[in-house]
Amino acid sequence: MEWLAPVAAFVSATLLTGWLRRYAERRSLLDVPNERSSHSRPTPRGGGLSITLIVLITVPLLAVYGELPPMALPALLPAGLLIALIGWMDDHFRLSIMWRAGAYLLAACWFVWLMGGIPVMMLGPVIWKTGIWNVPLLVLGIAWLTNLYNFMDGADALAGLQALLAGSAGAVLLRLHGADSLSLLAAITAAASAGFLIWNRPPARIFMGDVGSCFLGFLFGCLAVLGETMAGLPALLWLILLGVFVWDATCTLLMRMLRGETWYAAHRSHAYQRLLQLGWSHGRLALAFLFYNLLILWPLALYAWRYPVKLPVAVGISTVVTVAIWGIIQMRYSKYRGAEA
Repeated sequence: MEWLAPVAAFVSATLLTGWLRRYAERRSLLDVPNERSSHSRPTPRGGGLSITLIVLITVPLLAVYGELPPMALPALLPAGLLIALIGWMDDHFRLSIMWRAGAYLLAACWFVWLMGGIPVMMLGPVIWKTGIWNVPLLVLGIAWLTNLYNFMDGADALAGLQALLAGSAGAVLLRLHGADSLSLLAAITAAASAGFLIWNRPPARIFMGDVGSCFLGFLFGCLAVLGETMAGLPALLWLILLGVFVWDATCTLLMRMLRGETWYAAHRSHAYQRLLQLGWSHGRLALAFLFYNLLILWPLALYAWRYPVKLPVAVGISTVVTVAIWGIIQMRYSKYRGAEA
């Protein structure tokens, strides 16, 4: 009867997102288009709270029924609540980067400290005893994933579709690896994201907002840690499943830093934003993202799960291909701008 939980999550998220849309309209909680926007009309934001609330309710329920290790609840729930609170406040009041970054680091520190991190990490044929790198790498990794997921929430359906795809694939891999409780949590995340997408598909009637995007980035980082420590599912598999988000955000950040730009300032230089500027519709972008995941990233993740010694190869291929596509898009945009000048 476990399938009932994702169904309930889907229905609940669909209904709750509709209510949040009406709430945002009443409170004038709107994203008004500006020169950096990818939309053309004022649109309510904060709809991702539906996903966040459903996941935060699921975690203690799984813990109560003995499906999670003892420290998972005190590690994940307070940290998740902090991320959600900061995101909700930012959607309402626009907090400074220092407040947001501090909250992300604090939440990541809390989670990693209570869970003990990943003392031994599976890297294909190599077993890495992380030693002194255990805590700092995981804290920075989770905090960066939290932030980059927010960076990538700038096109209709994109962040919700990533949560649906990564959550679904993660649920399957965790189930195959024997981590049934984490698999259910990932499946519920995917189902809630699907419910949110009913309202966020192009043209979006509500945006996810920081309360959803930051929480999802944080959650996927935590699932990667829990999957490796609880069931031995390599955390690096999530680098494949989240590959487009990770490398678009990371490469764009590095490019902006090399140019001497303020990396955390609002901008439109991500590869997905370049495609929109080149004339792609939000629907076309979402379909391309969907097929890239289904035809490239999912098979590579399944291959790495089936043949663990090939994990570095699968991660390497997914990284090289994704970064290459990022570079092609950026060069095509540069030529387009040059032709316009």
